[in-house]
Amino acid sequence: MAQSHKIRMADCSCGQVNLVCRGEPIRTSVCHCFECQKRTGSVFGVQARFEASQVSFSGEMVQYTRISDSGNEVTYSFCPRCSTTMLLKLQAAPESLVIPVGVFNEHDLPSPSFSVYEERKSGWVKFDCQIEHHH
Repeated sequence: MAQSHKIRMADCSCGQVNLVCRGEPIRTSVCHCFECQKRTGSVFGVQARFEASQVSFSGEMVQYTRISDSGNEVTYSFCPRCSTTMLLKLQAAPESLVIPVGVFNEHDLPSPSFSVYEERKSGWVKFDCQIEHHH
């Protein structure tokens, strides 16, 4: 199967929401902002950005919208039953969808190439892949 035809499946914890992503992501990134820390319960979030046309989903999701540190709206879509965040929509990039890496059934996404809000990065966090650093 050619890389451009790669299909990746993702599910929430309870299986009620399913995503299908076709092709490769625009990029995979790490975010250290305090809101991603709260969203994940960890010290950073890791997510893959896809063109919206590459992603289809089934199941019911509910939304929560907040204002990011950069002043733009971010909308989380999550399962109302198990609360797994499945999608993020960024007002600054309306043509794309951001998907948390941990919801994918296979862990074969490219290594993150981009790291943002590094001024909020925990001092012990280190990456051994090539990554662009943005403060």
